[in-house]
Amino acid sequence: MQRDLKFYEKAVSAVADPYRMSILQELSKKGEIRCCDVVELTGLSQPTCSHHIKLLADSELIDCRKQGRHNIFTLNKENFKMLGQYFEKFGS
Repeated sequence: MQRDLKFYEKAVSAVADPYRMSILQELSKKGEIRCCDVVELTGLSQPTCSHHIKLLADSELIDCRKQGRHNIFTLNKENFKMLGQYFEKFGS
């Protein structure tokens, strides 16, 4: 249970930012994106985008894989399901 609580705390903190929310929405639409796509989407500098991506990855809401010189990011749908189930408890 303690691990779960830490996950929820990190996940909620990670999504509590408009830039990170826009990154997640773009991932939801496209399925996967690269860091340069995030720069284009947000208009932020590459280091700032990397910071936002790192927070999302550390929260386990996105996954990263290497493809050549690029990092490709995808949603971790299982963890989003777990987060959704956690919040459903508050509505019952």
